[in-house]
Amino acid sequence: MKLKGSMKIELTDVNTGEVTTVEHDNMMTDAINNILGLNLLGTLYYFGSTYSNTLNGWLTNLLPICPNLIGGILLFPNTLTEDSGNLYPTSENLPVAYASNDVNSSTDLQRGSLSQTEGGATDDGYQFVWEFTNTQGNGTIAAVALTSSFGGVGGYGSIADDSSAFLLMSTLNQSLDDDITKLLFNAVEVDFENDTVVSIAFSSSAVTITKFRIPILSIGLKEKIDDSTATVTETHTITCTTFLPSSTYHTFVDGHDGYWYGFSNSGNSSGSATLLWIKISKTDYTYTEASFTLSNAAMTYAGYRSYSSYPSYRNKCVVRDGYVYIPSYDAAGVYKINLSNSADVTLISLGYTSAGYSLSGGSYGLFLDRIEDVIIGYDFQILADDTVIQTVGSKRFEYSGTPMFRYKNFLLFWGGEYSITKRYLALLTPYMATINNLDTAVVKTSDMTMKITYTLTESV
Repeated sequence: MKLKGSMKIELTDVNTGEVTTVEHDNMMTDAINNILGLNLLGTLYYFGSTYSNTLNGWLTNLLPICPNLIGGILLFPNTLTEDSGNLYPTSENLPVAYASNDVNSSTDLQRGSLSQTEGGATDDGYQFVWEFTNTQGNGTIAAVALTSSFGGVGGYGSIADDSSAFLLMSTLNQSLDDDITKLLFNAVEVDFENDTVVSIAFSSSAVTITKFRIPILSIGLKEKIDDSTATVTETHTITCTTFLPSSTYHTFVDGHDGYWYGFSNSGNSSGSATLLWIKISKTDYTYTEASFTLSNAAMTYAGYRSYSSYPSYRNKCVVRDGYVYIPSYDAAGVYKINLSNSADVTLISLGYTSAGYSLSGGSYGLFLDRIEDVIIGYDFQILADDTVIQTVGSKRFEYSGTPMFRYKNFLLFWGGEYSITKRYLALLTPYMATINNLDTAVVKTSDMTMKITYTLTESV
């Protein structure tokens, strides 16, 4: 089935009644084909109660495609790269406005509403009509994209909603032996194309890097899809002289720059902080380690890892562009530390005191993560230029432990509840299903209302 989309934007001056009309056709991205065509880790299979929310998700949230998988709209201040693999914007071009497949009943002024009297199914497709009042969706509009109904609620997150960006598609409860559980909870990177997970752990004075296979996109003759048949393929050990953390206060993260990083500090409420770190090459496993003394830096601990009767993991740092970001002890800011120059330390003020919860809404699990170049905390985002966006703060998942590893439209991660290891697969919902660059950008002001009519047609 081939889809074609055409859009009309009508800006009406509330004072004069003058109408400015912009019309343009779009290109389709790979987003919908990815969601319907990929079956990561057997997510589309139903095996009883362990996969029950997968079935529920498809029936209630994703199909029919309109108005669900395609049911929202994103409006961007800059043009988008016209590439079918371009699925998510960078933080330099986050939406100035958006809308979903319902009426906006919140106070979010970036969000518009779906018309309740116009639009709906047509003979050969579907038509959406969105309306923005003169106070909603103001700003420069250079490009438009259709997205999911969830993605149109608030993009990556807003002061009104930040949970709809992540739609949990499957949860698998797993009873695994301790060795496999530790490998999963120490995961720092996933190579989806090669069915490989990288796990990094510290013990005594050694960092151990383990690569193991699980069936993600392909399955072997003797493999199961519950992670119980994880097969170790490589192991590398580094003996440290400086990076010598305690048995619990440390963590490892992917720098997305060709290196993995390890960090250790115990947290300090005042005075100076001591931060141990190690940088490991992904290609030849060469490494650099150091101890930083950071004057007048009161920060929380970067991470915590414990495994007694069950795993308890907390990840509170991310690396972006050569800097590590760690929340302040008082939860009112985030420290940005240059890993090449320990004198280059900046405290990014949030402008308020964060609730300080993890993305699971509690005191353990994943506290900071990075989606593209956006750093996401419980109730804030930090963009690439370190601009802070306050969000409402909400529970995204239960028991998340590892970072969220993205492949196309999906997020894979592991967590746990007491003796049960859980594997999650979620949909990152504010994807771009279409890309529609305007010939000339338009500016919506508080003197204008806006109506967007978007028609999708299908043909064999």
